Amino acid sequence: MIPSWQVPQYNLKEFKPKVHDYCVCIPVINEGIKIQKQLAKLKEFSDKIDIIILDGGSTDGSLNEHILLENDVRTLLTKQDRGKLSAQLRMGFAYALEEGYKGIVTVDGNNKDSVESIPDFIKKLNEGYDFIQGSRYVPGGKEINTPLSRKLAIKLIHAPFISLMAGFRYTDTTNGFRAHSSVFLQDHRLQPFRDVFETYELLAYLSVKAPRLGYKVIEIPVTRSYPKGKVPTKISPLRGNWLLIKILLYLCFKRYDIKYDVNYDDRSITKEEQ
Repeated sequence: MIPSWQVPQYNLKEFKPKVHDYCVCIPVINEGIKIQKQLAKLKEFSDKIDIIILDGGSTDGSLNEHILLENDVRTLLTKQDRGKLSAQLRMGFAYALEEGYKGIVTVDGNNKDSVESIPDFIKKLNEGYDFIQGSRYVPGGKEINTPLSRKLAIKLIHAPFISLMAGFRYTDTTNGFRAHSSVFLQDHRLQPFRDVFETYELLAYLSVKAPRLGYKVIEIPVTRSYPKGKVPTKISPLRGNWLLIKILLYLCFKRYDIKYDVNYDDRSITKEEQ
């Protein structure tokens, strides 16, 4: 691991060797039967992509070793450190890059996303795209039972703001179903391996930086389906809304950016966050 990378401590279990050029990283914590159903669907694509679980510390038994082996999971990373989603992504990205993957697909582990779209992400990575955002709001995309409050927040606040900051028109910026090239993630101007990324900051940051740094970006259609009735959530609506606003404000004031020394070649970082 590159010494300057800030990556959470984690336990590693590898069940089989690297086979493919691309992997799918699935952040999860206590998703019960939902992650098991999702893995059963993903097993169909294990001949195209390696499956890596990014566990935030599940205690519900949903990630028992026999379940992972039955579903062709390659690796289980279990976080032993602070942080939530962005911390899980940092450990997954670091592991995948060290393993030599050319690109990384990410998808939530709550069985809401159309994992059958994974070959479409692989196709775009092979075509030279560096950041591929899954969207339920582009032609061919589909949303099922999206809570009205979430839909309004995406369409009226989050997507317009991120699009303005990025200089690229996004339609579904809170969607974690996306893909990233290894070249993009290792760009020394990006530096995603920093402890400042703890909750949902990294999702927004990567969306903004990919087009700003000149990388090839596209949205592709996916389906996201919520259960009928009250949507279960691990974070209160009030706290979730505050986090969203705080992250957007920090993006606006470039709080996640890094100032560099003039000599980019040695990649020495002053790490002075603005």
